[in-house]
Amino acid sequence: MTSGHPWPVGAATGIGSLPGTDIVEATRLVFGELPDFPHLPELPNRGAGADMIGRAATLLVDLPVEIVPSGWRITAKGGRDLRVAADFFDRDLDALELVGREFSGTVKVQVTGPWTLAASIELPTGHRVVSDHGARRDLAESLNEGVARHLADVQRRLPHATVVLQVDEPSIPAVLSGQVPTPSGWGTVRSVAANEVEQALGQLLSVAAKGSRLVHCCAADVPIGLLRDAGADGLALDAAELDSTRLDALGEAIDAGVAILLGVVPSRDAEVSVAGVAERVERVWNALGFDRAQLSTAIVLTPSCGLAGATPAYARQALGVLREVSSRLAEESH
Repeated sequence: MTSGHPWPVGAATGIGSLPGTDIVEATRLVFGELPDFPHLPELPNRGAGADMIGRAATLLVDLPVEIVPSGWRITAKGGRDLRVAADFFDRDLDALELVGREFSGTVKVQVTGPWTLAASIELPTGHRVVSDHGARRDLAESLNEGVARHLADVQRRLPHATVVLQVDEPSIPAVLSGQVPTPSGWGTVRSVAANEVEQALGQLLSVAAKGSRLVHCCAADVPIGLLRDAGADGLALDAAELDSTRLDALGEAIDAGVAILLGVVPSRDAEVSVAGVAERVERVWNALGFDRAQLSTAIVLTPSCGLAGATPAYARQALGVLREVSSRLAEESH
């Protein structure tokens, strides 16, 4: 039985971030605990520049940024902050190549999407990029070019692997609903039209191969239909945030062949067990009303979000539990 996706049936994967500061150790952990669908680890605990915004900023083409007290800001010329971020990312990719050079399966890389980036990076005036139509268009185009280069670099480093792109968009709901704050903190940026959000996200997804385009959004009000319409082949969602309304949209997505990366293990230290996680997956699947045999082909198990806030011991346990539950569910589906 095949999943119809680049990864095998019964695969589990991570969302992205892990605790710690040793990227080689983190990469070996991921390839060891998630051998069917490893991912490029992110280690934000190393400091500014290793965070998701800093990592994405290194991919921007001809659009340098720097760190100011309020965060990342577009500048005329990249300086030390951008060099530090680029150095972190280069080390990450070197570790990926060291550990995965001979890997012949499916590997996932994560990048911050255009809307979360636009909601986080400031213009020289201090306003967020998302507040200016021309600026957000320029940022999206710059990111598209940079991500295309990044995917080509990863493929060169891992010549035998199938590379999957995950676009992280936790801020899309805030962008759509006009909840991104202004510099004063007293107001919010005007909402962006859904068709513009969909178009820009779709353009970034299109730089990856069809079938290998994922979007991650762990917000409660995730716009499942918009993400699908943008061209996502898979959606990474937090199971705890799926109310009855979104279960309906989720069922429609599964019917359409969209893969679901289902976050079922807490991202911070908690009591987890194989039996408890398996029961949680079953509850979601039963609520969706699909045949039991479809579960392992439609679902990939993940943590609820990144694991950077967890202890190293818990992160290892969480990934191991996900692998074990995924394997058992796949066996039961045969």
